[in-house]
Amino acid sequence: MGFVGESIRRLEDSRLLRGAGRFVDDIDLPGQLWMRVVRSSHAHGRVVGIDTSAAKAMAGIRLILTGADVAHVEPIPLRLPFDGLGLEQALQPVLAQDRVRYVGEPMALVLAEDPYLAEDAAERVMVDIEPLEAVVDALRAPHEASLWADSSNELCVLEKGYGDIGSAFDRAERVLATEVAIGRHSGVPLETRGLVCDIDTGRDELTVWGATLVTHYHRQVLARLLSRSPSSIHMRSTDAGGSFGVRGDFFPEDFLVAYAASLTGRPVKWIEDRAENLTTTNHAREQTHRIWGAFDTRGHLLGLDVEIWHNKGAYIRPTGVVVSELTIGMIPGPYRLPAYRSKIHVVTTNKTPVGPYRAPGRYELTVAREQLLDMAAAAFGLDPVEIRRRNLLASAELPYEPGFELAGEPFVLDSGDFTGLIDQAGAKYTEWRGQLAGGHGGYRDIGISVFMDKSGLGLYETGAVDIDSSGSVRVFIGGASSGQGIETVMAQIAADELGVDPSEIQVIHGDSDLVPDGVGSWSSRSTVIGGVAVQTAARRTADKAKRIAGNLLEAATDDLILANGRVHVAGAPAKSVTLGQIALANGTLEAAEGREDPGLGARVAHLDERMNYPYGAVVVDASLDPDTGRVRLHRVWLGCEVGKAVNPKLVEGQALGGFAQGLGGALLEEFPFDEHGQPQAANFMDYLMPTAADLPPVEVAILENAPTPTNPLGAKGAGEAGIAGAGAAIAAAVGQVLGDPGAVDSLPIAPEWVLARLERGA
Repeated sequence: MGFVGESIRRLEDSRLLRGAGRFVDDIDLPGQLWMRVVRSSHAHGRVVGIDTSAAKAMAGIRLILTGADVAHVEPIPLRLPFDGLGLEQALQPVLAQDRVRYVGEPMALVLAEDPYLAEDAAERVMVDIEPLEAVVDALRAPHEASLWADSSNELCVLEKGYGDIGSAFDRAERVLATEVAIGRHSGVPLETRGLVCDIDTGRDELTVWGATLVTHYHRQVLARLLSRSPSSIHMRSTDAGGSFGVRGDFFPEDFLVAYAASLTGRPVKWIEDRAENLTTTNHAREQTHRIWGAFDTRGHLLGLDVEIWHNKGAYIRPTGVVVSELTIGMIPGPYRLPAYRSKIHVVTTNKTPVGPYRAPGRYELTVAREQLLDMAAAAFGLDPVEIRRRNLLASAELPYEPGFELAGEPFVLDSGDFTGLIDQAGAKYTEWRGQLAGGHGGYRDIGISVFMDKSGLGLYETGAVDIDSSGSVRVFIGGASSGQGIETVMAQIAADELGVDPSEIQVIHGDSDLVPDGVGSWSSRSTVIGGVAVQTAARRTADKAKRIAGNLLEAATDDLILANGRVHVAGAPAKSVTLGQIALANGTLEAAEGREDPGLGARVAHLDERMNYPYGAVVVDASLDPDTGRVRLHRVWLGCEVGKAVNPKLVEGQALGGFAQGLGGALLEEFPFDEHGQPQAANFMDYLMPTAADLPPVEVAILENAPTPTNPLGAKGAGEAGIAGAGAAIAAAVGQVLGDPGAVDSLPIAPEWVLARLERGA
């Protein structure tokens, strides 16, 4: 019926805009207890003792646990296998045992009859810690006192490469180098983390609200740590006020809430406050890139040599070193690169642990690589657009297989029109530069970046369709909602196959009883894998409906048309049956006769062939204030190649939101720590985020010139495209204004740095 490709209104908004959404903090159960976590105020130290007597003496306190009470519980396991890297020693315990390693690390929990009493009691838990020297700098950490008994702070070094890198640099006309540090920041969703857990003591079953992104993985880990069957844990869906990847790990509190409910036999609720969110939920980024480029006489890349230090914080969270691996695996991007060598140092320090955050690794690497290309353009006397055009892969060179693995599979760049992209971006760059030359110059100039993302990691996803006797259509998806519009997109995909309006479809996710298996929503995979599962299930359901209708109408299936919730005979619309009538008929033994399973629906697990690679370009018009050092953006062009946009308006929204976050990381957002490992940004007075006043007009160009061959929709993930190249383009514009392309050596770009550079230039 043609709903795929249309910008229909979000189905979720009917409830969300009316205040009828149901978030985890809206869940309150009779008799529930409130949990408060006692956290370390030291970045590094030995736990001498914990005195809980004063807190236990308070009325209304029902349970206090310390590390000694959970010493039998294994550390939080890895979600993905990373054999032979020695990561196991750095996994996080659910409560600190004999040592604390970052400010905010959970040390004890308090359960009370109300949240205020829980907080008061937590403040009366006296913790005695012998301070140890804090390790904060990733480049110095390998040479400082280790956080671990059996390893240095550098847990491992990952390497990737191909081609003859030595020959590439020997033949080079010119070798350029740069070093760029990407600061520590994070997603900071509107809704903080939270969980509610109920226990049915009679059936010995747990019900959990609040898990986001990876519901079924959450259940598996919880079952493992609690030593119970996954089938005894029921995950329930709630709306989510953002995630951006940072809420997707399994955290200590995810275990503690359920464990406390098991011990007390009462429901337990925990809601993270903003200070906890800014100091204990996953931080991200903090990579230092050193990159050397070998170029021939015409500015063609012959090779890249890269060394990176990745500050992982105090523990390795469940996603392990996937961000580190993706960083070195995607530095070549969409460029023609004959030789490549890279290594990344995975380093632990006494800072909050880090995890994936929207375009993890890609945001960082794009800044470093594109800075080097801007330097090359200046060195060879070329336009920044031209240096990229000369090095981008041509469509005739695809599929491009340089010969290394990425996330456990061969890297294959199988679709793209990079020349068409740079032509569009270059035209905008030239147009805006011409306008500035006409009288808007001064401390103002244009920057450009090219980026490539990846989507589809995670092998498979589940999807199902069920139509009941009333004709109501339900779609089930193994992914989850974090506010990205998954219900709308899945309804559009299913609607085209089933001949119904998307508004008539209910999309269900995040409920383990109704959706028994799923991989989740991360790595921009919901549409490219989950959407295909839904499409296949809906198509099989439609085929089944026609087969049954053929029996009921005594017509050949080839003569039947499915539209508007009915199956009718071509040329005879009155001769029809509704989907509800078909479902009812197939529920009877007479109609089934062993030829069809009862009911009307299908369930599918779609196995993804391999990852696909969205890409795009960003053009930024920026100026510098010579008095304050402020970087101001005036306008932005953002082109995203997504293969096929199921809902263009939602893709545009993803791009706009992503760019806003990219701007934050480039100019404002940072989690600084002092030399003692104390966080310096634990509230919104110190952690600066962009507002509407900081965002310029953004022209989003949704490109559909290179559909991926890896799925029948042709769709490439679009959730991270808006952010991936944002920081690089802003840095490029600043370098152009300063007359020193590639000058930006760290993000965020501080006003003090701008003023110093302007003064140096003067």
